[in-house]
Amino acid sequence: MARREAHAGPKGLRARFHHAAHQWSSGLGPGIVTGAADDDPSGIATYSQAGAQFGYGLLWTMLLTYPLMSAVQLVSAHIGRVTGTGLASNLGRAFPKKIVGLLIGILLVANIINIGADLSAMAAATQLVIGGGDHLFVSLFAILCVVLQLFVPYRRYTEILKWLTLSLFAYVGVVLLVDIRWDEAVIGMIWPHDLGKAAMLTIVAVFGTTISPYLFFWQSSQEAEEVAVSPKARPLKQTPRAAPREFKRIRADTLLGMAFSNLIALAIMLATAATLHNQGVTQIESAAQAAEALRPVAGQFAFALFAIGIIGTGLLAVPVLAGSAAFAVAEIFGWKEGLEYQPQQAAGFYSIIVAATFMGILIDWSQLDPIRALFWSAVLNGISAVPIMVAMMIVASRPEIMGRFTERPALIIFGWAATAVMAAASVITLVQMAVG
Repeated sequence: MARREAHAGPKGLRARFHHAAHQWSSGLGPGIVTGAADDDPSGIATYSQAGAQFGYGLLWTMLLTYPLMSAVQLVSAHIGRVTGTGLASNLGRAFPKKIVGLLIGILLVANIINIGADLSAMAAATQLVIGGGDHLFVSLFAILCVVLQLFVPYRRYTEILKWLTLSLFAYVGVVLLVDIRWDEAVIGMIWPHDLGKAAMLTIVAVFGTTISPYLFFWQSSQEAEEVAVSPKARPLKQTPRAAPREFKRIRADTLLGMAFSNLIALAIMLATAATLHNQGVTQIESAAQAAEALRPVAGQFAFALFAIGIIGTGLLAVPVLAGSAAFAVAEIFGWKEGLEYQPQQAAGFYSIIVAATFMGILIDWSQLDPIRALFWSAVLNGISAVPIMVAMMIVASRPEIMGRFTERPALIIFGWAATAVMAAASVITLVQMAVG
């Protein structure tokens, strides 16, 4: 009996661990995946540049962006859950389809460029770790992302995306391995002391990276998809009694996801400030370059963690970029859309995923400079974000679309504040491009 109990002990522990892990995973939803996808390889490059060039001086941007991005993502999630359809479909109800089509076209171009840049960064990071040809790795990563979206059932696929978010803890590991000047870091988190031209350009890049249109479309569509795949779920307009529970879940999921996103960005800026900036390395043009620069400064282990994080978050972000484009295009044309369908059941939807991903491969194989491509992607994202956010806030306030669940005043205020910040960032970018 004692032997059986002793044997049962480890089994019981394993069972409890698996149960706890399942509970943790099932409690997370579109918000945590959206937040993690925000820290894609192109975002890592932006945060690395901010830390390398300005040290701890721009850490305050992460505290400012958190409430703004949280409000915008909450609005987009509410639209999807209340109506049972994605953001593009709801924009089409409120505005002329030609205008919505133009915005979706800009989103599609920006996403494709971003996919190409992310695939290139993942390949470069893999090459740094194990060697080999970067073009081969670009193709392999693209095929892997497409296969996962085409042939893995929706529920299992979303579980894969959730677990991939853990790769971002690599950057927390880097912070633990380097020497942070915490007194300077705390000051940098609360006091903006450098607002010169170069700093403003980087601040604009940080805002553009953090509040990106593809995240609006992804989270809204994922909330709508949760309704589609659950036999008992209905849009909240049809089942208002479920609203308190669902809004509570969405709020917790989104606030956690955005906090996770900003904490990882903060960790990247801290790590590069403590290492690269202190060593006089102030120009970083890619995430892979940031990882390589860390090798002699922070050691082989920190370099490996940074590089592995690039690969993991790229595997998360590329499907989100391609998927958000597919949801948006399919909703505009009225195609059957959703990751719960088999490829033959939603051919148009999946064709956008395949085309967007493989056009990313073409960008890598072309003579187009991936850094310049990423710059123009950021410009397009910033320009398209403003009218999309304006339209989204209008949709969230319309009773004919949202029914009794028009957005609350607090979220309306923060949502419009985020829109104003992005508009200012876009104006600054355009002015600097014109004069520079």
